[in-house]
Amino acid sequence: MTRQFLIPGDPRRWRPALALLLLIGWLAGCTDGAAERRLQDYQHRLASHLALSPPEPATPANIGDFPERQARRFPLEEIRHSLIDVYALRGCHISQLVAKRNNQLGRVAAPSQRWLYELKLWRRLNDCWNTNVPDSLDADDRQRLARLTQLKTERLPRASWNALFDSSEWVDSFSRASSPLPPDALSAVDEQLPALAYLREAAKRQFDPGWTPDSATLERHLNTLRQRPLTAELLRALQLAEQRLTEASSLLETALARAEECHTARPLPDMASLNRWLTRLEDQSARWLGAIHDLLEAHPLEPPTAIADYRHRWLSLDNPKAPWPAMVSARQRHQALRLRLSESCR
Repeated sequence: MTRQFLIPGDPRRWRPALALLLLIGWLAGCTDGAAERRLQDYQHRLASHLALSPPEPATPANIGDFPERQARRFPLEEIRHSLIDVYALRGCHISQLVAKRNNQLGRVAAPSQRWLYELKLWRRLNDCWNTNVPDSLDADDRQRLARLTQLKTERLPRASWNALFDSSEWVDSFSRASSPLPPDALSAVDEQLPALAYLREAAKRQFDPGWTPDSATLERHLNTLRQRPLTAELLRALQLAEQRLTEASSLLETALARAEECHTARPLPDMASLNRWLTRLEDQSARWLGAIHDLLEAHPLEPPTAIADYRHRWLSLDNPKAPWPAMVSARQRHQALRLRLSESCR
């Protein structure tokens, strides 16, 4: 008997099987994880103690899409400086800087490097304006220097904002293609917080002549953010914890509603280990989200509407519907229900 082998030449013959394998893998990735296992283990222990069926775990909704590029950044029109203008202001020593910006590499530079260029150019123009150079210029060139200095002053905060919000490192931190942060990875907050602190200092002190940013240091801190999509992972962990605690609270409510409330005098299942993780998740998330707020506040301009809306919906520490307050509320409610059930059985 001759065996026949399936040759993957006709996509119609193997696509359904491949799609099924991908779906199974995706579902496994969504449900498997240390945080999920801890929460479901507690749910099952609680259900067994209350003689109830464990809840059917619902899939928490994903975090919202981070605003699109045009909605999260400030437009900066290209300004081309003529050779005549640059030569007229040669006393300000900007010719090499402008030439470097106008070459091919300058036009495709990363947003962070564009900000460093704008910062360096502004500082040279501003320093030049406060020397005796303007007195040596004719009226037209002096007006040109004043106009260019003012324009660069107005552009600088927008350039520093774009350096952050146009960077792949920052955008990837909010990636929806992420999983809840594992309980043993909460130290990632401590590792990445210095990056936010430096970016905040850079935004806050860009007009301070006593502070000079370093390109290598800036890129190193941005690269730190590339290590993992920390913001998204924290938000998803918060949402997962809120979902599972709400489901567990439903078990307690069912037990309280039964006529024979005190079916057992045994204490409720211990959740000390779970609480230690939830407390650390709560604290580390508050530190991280607070640092993001500080970073945004360091920029001396009103953020685009899309960023303000995203911040309120997903990053807020006050909005009850945001992940952090919602998890804290679900945790407090669950603890209150546990106490109520325990007291009713005394």
